[in-house]
Amino acid sequence: MKSKLQAFLTVAIGVALAGFALRGFLIPNRFFDGGVTGVSLLVHEFTHINIAYVIVAFNIPFIFAAAKLVGHAFALRMLWTVMGFGACLLLVPYPVITSDLLLVAIFGGVFLGLGFGLAMRGGAALDGIEVLALYTERKLAFTTSEVILGLNILIFAVAAIGIGMETALYSTLTYYAASRTAAYVVDGIEEYTSMTIVSGRSEEIKEAIVLELKRGITVYKGERGFLPGAFDKSEPVDIISTVVTRLEVPAVRKTVNRIDPNAFIVTSSAREAMGGILRRRVHR
Repeated sequence: MKSKLQAFLTVAIGVALAGFALRGFLIPNRFFDGGVTGVSLLVHEFTHINIAYVIVAFNIPFIFAAAKLVGHAFALRMLWTVMGFGACLLLVPYPVITSDLLLVAIFGGVFLGLGFGLAMRGGAALDGIEVLALYTERKLAFTTSEVILGLNILIFAVAAIGIGMETALYSTLTYYAASRTAAYVVDGIEEYTSMTIVSGRSEEIKEAIVLELKRGITVYKGERGFLPGAFDKSEPVDIISTVVTRLEVPAVRKTVNRIDPNAFIVTSSAREAMGGILRRRVHR
C-alpha cells in the first residue's frame, strides 16, 4: 500500500509539473517540445483546439498499443496519467511565468522534463512517443532513437515553417532541457536497461520474470558470501540477468521485492541489445 501511494504521488506531482511547464511557459510563448506532446502543441497552435483535449486524444492510440507491448497494468496507469494531465491543463489556473525566450526555453524544458521523468519513475508515462518507438522498432526494425529523432525533426521543421525559425530554434533548446532533465530523473535515457539480481530465492524470481512479466533471463552460476570477518564462508547462488526497456524496470523491481525484499539488484544502462527474445519480438 505504501509503495502504491508513493507511486501515485510521484505521478501526480509529475502531472502537475508538466501542466505547469505547458501553461506557465510553453503555450503562452508558442514554444514546442518533441514527441506526442510536440505534435499536440502544433495542432493546438494551428487549430486553437484546447490543448487538454488534443493531448488526451493523441495519446489514446498509444495507450491501446501500450496494453499489447508493455502490459495492461502499465496501459491503465498511462490512461489515468494522461487523463489527469488533461484535467490539469483544463482546470488548473497556472500563472504565466515569463515571456523571456531564453528563460522559457530552459525552465519550461526543465519543468516538463521533471514532470515526464517523475511520471516514468512512478511507473506511468505522459507521452506516447516511447510506446510508438517500441512498436516501430519491433515491426520495422528501426531503433527507438531513430524513431524519436525522425519524429522530432519533423515536428521542429513544421514549427520552423509555420511559426518561425527563431521559435523552432528555441524549442529545440526546450526539448534538450526536457530530455536531459527527464533522463536525470529516471537515471538513464538508454532504450534498454540491464538488471542483475542476486537472491537466495532465485527460483521464484526466475519464474516470476519469465512467466508473469514475459521477459527473458540469463542465469549465471556464482557464489555469494565473502563478507569481512567471514571471508571463508560462501554458498552457491544463481545470478539472474535480464534486459528490459526502461518502462519495464519498475515492474521488475516490484516483482523481485515482493518475493525477496533483501535481494541484491544492480541496474545499468545497456546502449545496445540484439538477438534473443528482443530480436524475435521485432519480427512477430
